[in-house]
Amino acid sequence: MHKRSIHMTTENHETPAIIGQSATTLSRRFSVAPMMDWTDHHCRYFMRKLSKHALLYTEMVTTGALLHGDRERFLRHDETEHPLALQLGGSTAADLAACSRLAEEAGYDEVNLNVGCPSDRVQNNMIGACLMAHPELVADCVKAMRDAVGIPVTVKHRIGINGRDSYAELCDFVGKVHEAGCESFTVHARIAILEGLSPKENRDIPPLRYDVVAQLKSDFPDLEIVLNGGIKTLEQCSEHLQTFDGVMLGREAYHNPYLLAQVDQQLFDSTAPVISRYDALESMRPYIAAHIASGGNMHHVTRHMLGLGLGFPGARRFRQLLSVDIHKAENPMLLLDQAAAFLEGH
Repeated sequence: MHKRSIHMTTENHETPAIIGQSATTLSRRFSVAPMMDWTDHHCRYFMRKLSKHALLYTEMVTTGALLHGDRERFLRHDETEHPLALQLGGSTAADLAACSRLAEEAGYDEVNLNVGCPSDRVQNNMIGACLMAHPELVADCVKAMRDAVGIPVTVKHRIGINGRDSYAELCDFVGKVHEAGCESFTVHARIAILEGLSPKENRDIPPLRYDVVAQLKSDFPDLEIVLNGGIKTLEQCSEHLQTFDGVMLGREAYHNPYLLAQVDQQLFDSTAPVISRYDALESMRPYIAAHIASGGNMHHVTRHMLGLGLGFPGARRFRQLLSVDIHKAENPMLLLDQAAAFLEGH
């Protein structure tokens, strides 16, 4: 399929970005989870400054939004963000196939189907974790996506949902989706409770069951199984990689982004020097300046960088400079200088 490489801007003066094909090698050994309202293209650009090898995911994009909304805004990314996967939400095979083609044409390295989100909003549209009750439908969707594109099609899901949380039902789901052509499953090691809990509560209240995911890997040894849920340190990542093919971090990677700075060295045997916190912030300066010059707000970018100051004296002031004060600053780049001073030598 022909790949295109184009510069795109949007009406809200977002920073110009490139959509195009990447030759980056994709590994799922370590990835950062798709997170709504967080893993936008600014966040991913920043995270890529910290790790060259981590697989990054977009926020979930619904098929309806991609097919009928601002397609360029949803697909836009910078070429430096690769390896990069687009996560889709939907349950209509033809629409998912069409969106997968758009993802491939836009240069994404992978397309992922969301079968894990427990939100009431998406359940009403047959999106997310509720699809675990319909393995045949998910299999049909995956087959349509696989038939449409040459890039990998993967699935992110829970170990079950309330009312369908037995291990046999999990194996039935994975088996049917695998038969449809999916070779890689990212498994959040909790069930999703579809009534009575918020998405946030669904990330904390159902107990973690790493043992269930380990049994799944044992029973499906030829499948790539990536573990997600409750992982907070690279030491835990290394331990889990003794059992699983990959690990995916979510909130911890966002709130403590400097954790990513040692991913390449600890998990990918990179010999490159570890970037300092100060250099990570400074490396974003040209990007931030370009975003402001194009009419954007610095906060669009720096809100994702607040965790760089985590654990340092002055961390509260660091966050305030980059999140509160910039809204009333005549020259926001001067505030970036002040924030950078807190990180000098680190």
